[in-house]
Amino acid sequence: MILALRALFLVVLASMLSVTSWASLQCPLFAVPRDVYAHPWFIATMADTYWGFLTFYVWVFYKQTSGIARGAWLVAILLLGNIAMSVYCLAELFRAAPGDGLAPVLTTRRNGPDPLGLVLAGLGVAVIALALA
Repeated sequence: MILALRALFLVVLASMLSVTSWASLQCPLFAVPRDVYAHPWFIATMADTYWGFLTFYVWVFYKQTSGIARGAWLVAILLLGNIAMSVYCLAELFRAAPGDGLAPVLTTRRNGPDPLGLVLAGLGVAVIALALA
């Protein structure tokens, strides 16, 4: 199961990096026409997306015991979405020892600041700052 989940989240990460890179080359991040972002289905999709991000974050909040790590992962997830979420899952899955089941992956808590979360939060802030520049 661990190997299948690693493969799944590698596919998620690769596809999200590919599609966001492609989209970035097509048009700037905040150049969405008003007709798009004002459309009811766009609004509903964004609400669904961000509630999903926050639902995932509940698990991250449980696993991370440091306020710094919790805050960094919240910023990373809200700004990078499934890219940050797949990286978090991969980090947890690659910490699993051979033969471990899913229970340790799902329940083992992490103490202290998480450098990976800090890096991704910084990357998310940088992406938004560049898009607004």
